[in-house]
Amino acid sequence: MGKQSLMIQQLNKKLLSFASLRQVAVPPNGWIKAIRTALGMSMQQLGNKLSVTKQSIQDIEKREKDGSITLKSLRELGRVLDMELVYGFVPKDGSLDALVEKKALELASKIVLRTSNTMKLEAQENSKERIEKAIQERAEEIKNKMPKILWD
Repeated sequence: MGKQSLMIQQLNKKLLSFASLRQVAVPPNGWIKAIRTALGMSMQQLGNKLSVTKQSIQDIEKREKDGSITLKSLRELGRVLDMELVYGFVPKDGSLDALVEKKALELASKIVLRTSNTMKLEAQENSKERIEKAIQERAEEIKNKMPKILWD
C-alpha cells in the first residue's frame, strides 16, 4: 500500500465520522444566536464574556448568518460559551476513495475517447465493450499513480 493510499484511508476514517452531521440543519439565524437565545443570554451578556459591545455581538451573529465569520471568531465564541468548535468536510461521494474513483473515470474516459475518436477517423473503431474495458483499465492505472493532472 502506497503512502498516498494510506493517507487517503486514514483521512476517510476521520471524515466518515462527520457524515451523519450532513443531516443536521443549521438554525436559520445561525448557531450563535440559537444557542444564546436557548440559554436565555442577552447580547450584552455574551458581549461581556468576549469583552465586546452588544453591537459587536449583533455583527458577529450577522456574519455567521451570511457566512463571513472566521473560524477564529467561532472558536473564541465556543470558548466563552464553554463549548468546542468542531468542523470538517464530508465528501459528497461518500469517501475520498469514491472521489478519486470518479475523477479517475472522468480522466480515463477523456483519454480513451479521444484515442477512440482518432481511431474511428482512421476506420479502426473499437467496440463499445472494448472502449469500456479500456476506460476501466486506464482508470485503475490513474488511481494507482494518482497523477497531479487528476485534479485539473
